[in-house]
Amino acid sequence: MKITLFGATGSLGGQLLQQSLQAGHEVTALLRSPQKLPAPLRERIQVIEGDALLAADVERALPEGTEAVLFAIGVDEKTSPPDLCTDVTRHILELMRRRDIPRLVWCGGGSNLRARDQVTLGARFVRWYAQLFLRHRHGDKEHQLELLDANADLCWLGVRPLQMKEGPLTGTYRLGYDAFSGLSSISFADCAHAMLGMLRDDTWVGEAPIIQY
Repeated sequence: MKITLFGATGSLGGQLLQQSLQAGHEVTALLRSPQKLPAPLRERIQVIEGDALLAADVERALPEGTEAVLFAIGVDEKTSPPDLCTDVTRHILELMRRRDIPRLVWCGGGSNLRARDQVTLGARFVRWYAQLFLRHRHGDKEHQLELLDANADLCWLGVRPLQMKEGPLTGTYRLGYDAFSGLSSISFADCAHAMLGMLRDDTWVGEAPIIQY
């Protein structure tokens, strides 16, 4: 499959890139600093140097024939511009319409609640903590979800992890609207595995289930 990856130099994006290549996908990545990607990986993909906040650069990274977009851009509380993920997603959705790109698979966050969630004390704690200590990230992901909901006619789907951490790829995890708490976790590798599975699985189209062990 011909895919474009946003956020390839992050912990989750790095796992998405490696697993995509292992699965035989043809990968294009938009990178502000291509040198951050190890040379052996750069040589195996199409690298577009640019800024995902610029519509023209996103357009270069989504050529005709793109079959899917993987979104793994992270938010830094201190350095990321306001609504980074939301603004990049807006550019992507516009190109999806113009070029008939079939699918967007993205990564959100567990503090952004959905109607089908089990809003337990643990879920309320996760949201309270994010609103207080991760306001930048939480607000951006909230706005990103609002934007996606407003474009429900397009094929988008994704996951909402809680704590993401380094760890092995197990392929065994829960994906759905199960109860969760601040102790719920998932490895970057397994989160990437679930996202790649969504490239060909329509189960969660228009939804964003929690992913956790």
